[in-house]
Amino acid sequence: MEEEVKVLLAALDGLMPALPSQHAVYQVAQIKESAERILRLSNDISAAQLGSRKKIQEMSGEVVGSNPYSRLMALKRMGIVNNYENIRNFSVAIVGVGGVGSVAAEMLTRCGIGRLLLFDYDTVELANMNRLFFRPQQAGMSKTDAAVETLADINPDVVLEGYKLNVSTVDGFEKFMEALSKDFKGMQRESKSRVDLVLSCVDNYEARMVVNQACNELGQTWMESGVSEDAVSGHIQLLVPGETACFACAPPLVVASGVDERTLKREGVCAASLPTTMGIIAGLLVQNALKYLLSFGNITKYLGYSALKDFFPTMEMLPNPQCSNASCLQRQCEYAENKPFRDALEKARAEAELANAALVSKVALHEDNEWNISLIDEDEVQANIDTPSEFLPDGLSRELPASEKQVLIEDDFPETELDLDDLQRQFQTLNAD
Repeated sequence: MEEEVKVLLAALDGLMPALPSQHAVYQVAQIKESAERILRLSNDISAAQLGSRKKIQEMSGEVVGSNPYSRLMALKRMGIVNNYENIRNFSVAIVGVGGVGSVAAEMLTRCGIGRLLLFDYDTVELANMNRLFFRPQQAGMSKTDAAVETLADINPDVVLEGYKLNVSTVDGFEKFMEALSKDFKGMQRESKSRVDLVLSCVDNYEARMVVNQACNELGQTWMESGVSEDAVSGHIQLLVPGETACFACAPPLVVASGVDERTLKREGVCAASLPTTMGIIAGLLVQNALKYLLSFGNITKYLGYSALKDFFPTMEMLPNPQCSNASCLQRQCEYAENKPFRDALEKARAEAELANAALVSKVALHEDNEWNISLIDEDEVQANIDTPSEFLPDGLSRELPASEKQVLIEDDFPETELDLDDLQRQFQTLNAD
């Protein structure tokens, strides 16, 4: 394929001078750029395959050094997760492959997620090297291409899809919606999301509102994340259309006032960026995503982080009945209509748990009591300690004779009218003699 792409690039170079219009030149330049990207990715993949491992068909809990999933499957053996191997069945979309998104993508890849969709329009710069994940030799590449290159080398079992597009544009939004509606095999289902979770890791409110709109339309659960401009605080938030507040239910002041946030940026001043804060927020985000996907632990609705005070605030936001987003209002109505079904399901689950607990209480934990272990009352043990028996079990004897107990009674201590100072003077007199 490498030779074919080189022939195509040579043909395009020869075609450029003969093009009739500037528009045609632009189109051919776009084709040439795509061909160069294909060639570069082909070379990178070929180089990576020399040191990459083979794909693994099934996750195994076998504890050997060659098993990349042994420590993950240990969560199942320890009772934390019931079905960790099911992580391969899930698809997660990450919008924004920057300081938080790139680290979140790497974490999910190392956890063995089934399919990962990456959306970003930006390119890697040397200014990004203070963050995690990207490498200097990737400068100039699109962030999605660079991420796919690195992640494929880390875990070839993950299906990776990179989309170089700006979701805030009309065309980008349509392609974003189309990508979310495709499953593992590329089959598309209109007006229905085929991913299990969307992670928003963008750095502006405009893109957040776009992700919010797409997820409201599709009824798609998503998690939002962000790091402050001073890099010392951040947050994650779970958004379930109809059940929790969407991003338009309680918008930030800059959104509610209709101010173009691009006008707020100061000339020559860039936002601060700490890899520590980015890594912490990415870790909190992926941890919450794993709990949501694999159904373990408590899924947080909102968790903040303040690095200066080591403060982690939490809260929960209900949907706004007067939300300006029509899709959000539609999801709220659907959620209210399904309340009887959810209540019945919750009641049935609670009854099942009670029945299971009653069954467990009747079953002996250790029917084959090989060592004749028995339980005794703690009060009986304490009584034996307080009043030791004069009789010893067979085979035991006392090394020292039993001491004679002397019971002191009140008459053994004569009464005296001397105070403590008088007694101390008498003691000093005795010592002087």
